[in-house]
Amino acid sequence: MAEIIVEGLSHTYSAGTPFQKTAIENINLRIPQGQFVGLLGHTGSGKSTFVQHLNALLQPTSGRVLLDGEDINKDKKTRRDVKWKVGLVFQYPEYQLFEETVYADIGFGPKNMGLGKEEIDERVREAASFVGVEPELFEKSPLELSGGQKRRIAIAGVIAMRPGVLILDEPTAGLDPAGCRQIMDNICRYQRETGATVLIVSHNMDDAARLCERLIVFDHGGVVMDGTPEEVFSRPQELIQIGLAVPQSTAIAMALQEKGLALKGAVYTHEQLLMAVEAAKGAALC
Repeated sequence: MAEIIVEGLSHTYSAGTPFQKTAIENINLRIPQGQFVGLLGHTGSGKSTFVQHLNALLQPTSGRVLLDGEDINKDKKTRRDVKWKVGLVFQYPEYQLFEETVYADIGFGPKNMGLGKEEIDERVREAASFVGVEPELFEKSPLELSGGQKRRIAIAGVIAMRPGVLILDEPTAGLDPAGCRQIMDNICRYQRETGATVLIVSHNMDDAARLCERLIVFDHGGVVMDGTPEEVFSRPQELIQIGLAVPQSTAIAMALQEKGLALKGAVYTHEQLLMAVEAAKGAALC
């Protein structure tokens, strides 16, 4: 099981000092096992602070986080153990690569879990396969590889711990379009084959529209939208007002509507845009 329940979660940095700042306040969410969730919000909206609470990297100022009904901050042992259950991949995770070989980097987590040599080897090879890292790279230094390869190795290092929850903070930042799609397709494959809960912090609205079944939008430390892509992207003006972009298809649909083309329904994928335009053209001919 990997259900997350967040109750009244708040976090204030530098509390009691002149630099005090509340990053998130009174967050209440339930994320069922196996859900693929996109976390959206402009820089400083609170989403990165939020995800760092889900594996006890940060502890709440108030409120609590439950994983399968247990408070992850109950005691020191629980906070330590949750890091194997909830894997967090930071933005630009390649800067965290430090072992001499790719194999050692991917196996670092399982080794620290106290697993045997055979189990570590099995997990390294499984995780490498999930993210498209070939065994021929195992003995290379991570520092010799491309940015996209480094990103995959860093993600594999978290996957090797077989977390029930996988959280990725901007996993495609700085990559070219082909690299972005590869990374996202690899993550989807992992979620599909393991049933893990996946949360992705992203500014890429097209990825969010294409891949996520639920979107949670943050603004000024709170949740302002929570729903399916259709529900969220049917409110494009509100997204724009809080400093977010919309999917390319949504932007095109909005421009066409301003020109007088009557498009019906939410449009947030290329397929929906084509269907909406064809339907509008058909209606105009009738």
